[in-house]
Amino acid sequence: MGNKKGSDPIALIADWIAAAMLGEVVAGDRRQVFTGVSIDTRTLKPGDLFVAIRGERFDGADFAQAAIVAGAAGVVVPRGRSRDVTQPRNVEQSRNVAQPFRAAASDTAVDAAPKGGATAAVIEVADPTAALQALGHAVRVESGAKVVAITGSAGKTTTKEITAEFLAARYQVIRNRGNLNNHIGLPLSLVDLRERPEIAVVELGMNHAGEISTLVRIAEPDVRVWTNVGEAHLGFFASVDAIADAKAEIFEGATRQTVLVANADDDRIIERSPRFAGRVMTFGIERTADVRATAVVDRGVEGTSAYVTTPGGAVELTTPLVGRGNLANVLAAAAVAVEFDVPLDAIADRASRLTAESHRGEILRLANGATVIDDSYNANPTATRRALDVLASGRGTRRIAVLGEMLELGDRAEALHQEVGQAAARAELDVLLTVGGPPAAALAASAIEAGLARDRVRHFATSDEAAAATVALVGPGDLVLVKGSRGVRTDRVVERLKAELA
Repeated sequence: MGNKKGSDPIALIADWIAAAMLGEVVAGDRRQVFTGVSIDTRTLKPGDLFVAIRGERFDGADFAQAAIVAGAAGVVVPRGRSRDVTQPRNVEQSRNVAQPFRAAASDTAVDAAPKGGATAAVIEVADPTAALQALGHAVRVESGAKVVAITGSAGKTTTKEITAEFLAARYQVIRNRGNLNNHIGLPLSLVDLRERPEIAVVELGMNHAGEISTLVRIAEPDVRVWTNVGEAHLGFFASVDAIADAKAEIFEGATRQTVLVANADDDRIIERSPRFAGRVMTFGIERTADVRATAVVDRGVEGTSAYVTTPGGAVELTTPLVGRGNLANVLAAAAVAVEFDVPLDAIADRASRLTAESHRGEILRLANGATVIDDSYNANPTATRRALDVLASGRGTRRIAVLGEMLELGDRAEALHQEVGQAAARAELDVLLTVGGPPAAALAASAIEAGLARDRVRHFATSDEAAAATVALVGPGDLVLVKGSRGVRTDRVVERLKAELA
C-alpha cells in the first residue's frame, strides 16, 4: 500500500499553515518552519507553534507572549489579539508571565527564545480551536495516509492499540497518543501524520451528540470501527438508543469505498448499520460474522483462546488479554487487519504477545501471592459487568471486587448501580468493597439484597479509605478486581497494594 503523497515529511511552514487555517501571517517570517504544535505552555518545546485555544477557564491568547518567551517559534491567536504579541511588555515581565507555565522548557531555551516576539511568526485566525482542527485535517489529507477511526462506549483505546499492533506487522503505523480523542486531542494527533505513515489509527470519543460528527469531518476515516453501545455518559443522553444515535455519526461522510467494522453482537449497531453508505464488515462471538470467534476458552487471568474465522481463512488465536470484552476488541482489530491484507499468522502471533495498557485490565502479581486485575482507568455499567465476569471465571483463594462509583449516569445512576450490584452477587464474590457516593452505596445494598452476605460487603466514601481496608484484607492467593470511574480514583487502591504488598 504505497503512500500517494510521497515520502518526504510535511513541513509545517507558517504561510501553508495560515492558508489551511483560513488565517493570515501578520508578523514574523512567513517561511518559518515549526517543529511541532502545542496548546499548552507547560509542555511546549522550543520551535513549536503555539495555538492559543480558549478553554472554559482560560484564554490561550493570554499566554501567547509567554509561549514565545518559552521558545515557541510562532503563535496562532484570534483576530485582534496579535497586538499582545507584536507590541509586548518588556522581556522581564514576559519571563515572569512565562515562569509558571514553562515546566517543560529549560532555562537555556528561554534565554535563547526570540526576545519579545520580535522574530516569531504570528498567525491571526477567526477561532483558534477551529483553526487547529483545520490544520489537523489539512495534514491528514496532505499525508496520503489511510485513517482508521474507532468509536464505542467501551474498549476504544484498547481496540486502537491492538489494531495498531496488528497493522504494524505490514505497515508504517501511528496511533493517537493516550486517549487524545476529542475535538482538540484528535487534530493534535493528526498533525503527527506529517511524518507520512501509511496508516493512522485514532479513536473518537464523545459525551454529547454532535461531537463524533465533528471528529469524523476532521479525520475523514477510510475505515470506521464501532465496538459497542453502552451506558457510558448516560447522564448526557435521554436513553441508550440516543447514545447509539450519537455514535452513529461515525457514518457521516462515508462513500462507497469507506468500510465500517461493526459489532454483530450489538443489536443497536446492527439495527443502524444498513444506513452506512459504504461496505460493512462484521465481527462477533455470539452471532454469525465476517470475523468470528468460536470454541472460546476463558482462561481467567491467563487470557482467552478461540478459533477465529475470517474471509481470508481461519486461525487458532490466544491472547493474554482477559475476558470476552477484550476478545471482542481483538476481533475488531483483526477485522481491520484482514481488510488491509495482514496475514492471519501475523495477527495470531501479535495477539499472543499483547499486553494490557496501564490500569486497563492489567494483571499484577503481588509478592504476597495475590493477583490484581487493575481495571481502574474508568468504568461504566457494561464494562463493569464484563469485568465481574472475568473475576467470576478466575481462580483464587478468594474473589474480591473493589468497585468505584460510575459517574455521568444522570438520573439513572442509582438503578444502574443496583444492576451492577446484582451482577456482583451472581459472581459469588467472597468480598465486595464499594467506593463513592449514594450510587455506590446503592450498589452495595443491591448486592446484599440479591444474596451476597452482608458481612462480605463494605462501603467507603473515598478510595483512600478503601485502599487501607483492601491492603489489610488481601492475602495469599486472592484474586482482586479494582474498577471505577476516574473521578473516584480507584487507582489509589492499586497503587497502595503495589506499594505495600508488591
